[in-house]
Amino acid sequence: MPVTIYGIPNCDTVKRTKAWFDARGIAYSFHDYKKHGVPEHRLRAWIAVLGWEVLLNRRGTTFRKLEVPDREVADSDKALRLMLAHPSLIKRPVVETDAALPVVGFNPDVWTATVIKTG
Repeated sequence: MPVTIYGIPNCDTVKRTKAWFDARGIAYSFHDYKKHGVPEHRLRAWIAVLGWEVLLNRRGTTFRKLEVPDREVADSDKALRLMLAHPSLIKRPVVETDAALPVVGFNPDVWTATVIKTG
C-alpha cells in the first residue's frame, strides 16, 4: 500500500514519523513542502476531508511573521491561498495512504490500524 509523508525534512515530528515507518519496514515516499510545495488539488482534498483549521499551523514562525491582516484567517479560501504561498503553514506531517483518510501529525495508533493491518 503506498504511503506518502508530506512535510519538511528538518521538522522533528517528520523525523519521528519517518523513523516510525522505517522501524517497521514500511516503504513510503516523502514529499518535501519546502522544495516542491503542495499541489493545490491535494491541499483542497485535505481541506475537504479534515478542514482548514486542522491543517493551518498558527503556532509556527512562518505564521507569526505574516502581516496582521494575513493572520486573520476566517475561511478555507484564505487558508488555502496562504498555505499554497507559504507551505510551512501546513501542519506536518500529513500522511496519506490508500486505506485511510489523511492523518495530520504523529499518530502511530491510526497508522497501526490502517497501514499495518491492511498493508
